[in-house]
Amino acid sequence: MSATLQALGLDTATASHLQSVPAELVPGRVARVDKGLATVLTADGPARATWSGALLAEIAADPQAGPCTGDWVVLRYWPDDRITLESVLPRRTTIVRAEVGGSSRGQVLASNVDVIAIVVGLVPEPNISRIERFLALAWESGARPVVVLTKSDLVGDADAVAEDVAQAAPGADVLVCSASTGSGLVDVRALFDGNATLALLGSSGAGKSSLVNALAGVELLDVQDIREDGKGRHTSVRRELIVLPAGGVVIDTPGLRGIGLQESGEGLAAAFPDVTQLAEQCKFKDCSHVSEPDCAVRAALEDGTLSYRRYESWVKLQREAAFMARRADARLRAQANKERARATKAYRRDNTSRR
Repeated sequence: MSATLQALGLDTATASHLQSVPAELVPGRVARVDKGLATVLTADGPARATWSGALLAEIAADPQAGPCTGDWVVLRYWPDDRITLESVLPRRTTIVRAEVGGSSRGQVLASNVDVIAIVVGLVPEPNISRIERFLALAWESGARPVVVLTKSDLVGDADAVAEDVAQAAPGADVLVCSASTGSGLVDVRALFDGNATLALLGSSGAGKSSLVNALAGVELLDVQDIREDGKGRHTSVRRELIVLPAGGVVIDTPGLRGIGLQESGEGLAAAFPDVTQLAEQCKFKDCSHVSEPDCAVRAALEDGTLSYRRYESWVKLQREAAFMARRADARLRAQANKERARATKAYRRDNTSRR
């Protein structure tokens, strides 16, 4: 594969898939998706492509099959100058959140990501429970989560806050930096080693766009001034893949207000390994951790080894994930019933026409 594709974050598994792609098709990576159009980066430069008929049929059956930022795809160039996106290659990792509005369907935010940086501004004081929610989403994706605390130049206790965050983020590195002064950016740049792809997730005003500009060394994205209370302002309006001059790929995303989880069983277990391990030690497998005897979780709460805040955060996310799982099961059953009804109707119609 070309050096250009390598610079776009090409991995071994995707390179293997590309070897079986017909010669007339052009590989590339989705940088941005608009309504019915995708900007795709290829070895010969960017291209704007619409969906092929086959891809539209796939999307009709499964909306998550639609192209998203970070996807590896293949394009067809037509004699009349049209360019169609023919298919999406298998995804290594996928960041999926529950759709806004309570739907059981998932919204794919980005794909083929190596590291997910949960970007949190140190001003105002970080919301630890919200960070835990982001971590569950990140672990579920298959990528490696990292918490990046920004705006360290605005506070005097950044390291102390980082320690508190680290206690709520077992298994994930916690980095502290400032896009304004450059402090800590060396550690953040190290996340791109080997042309890795890094996705930035976080709330509006956390400093994601400023961080991208600082990493790139040039003003690639628009940023807005910090408010008097230290909060940032919403800047990014779409998910966009950016190739950094020094190597590596970053996917900038708009600030997320809602971080709905789907089933997220593995993600929650990875985000709360301490609570999960305690729950496995309870006498009863279906322990509710309320009044049952020999409950390891209640014992840890009582002796202080597990904080009530962290326990309550875990309970809330567990309930949400279970609710979404039930909704997804109900939707799948409804779809299956609808397909059976359609098949039965078609069968009866065909038999009637033969008589």
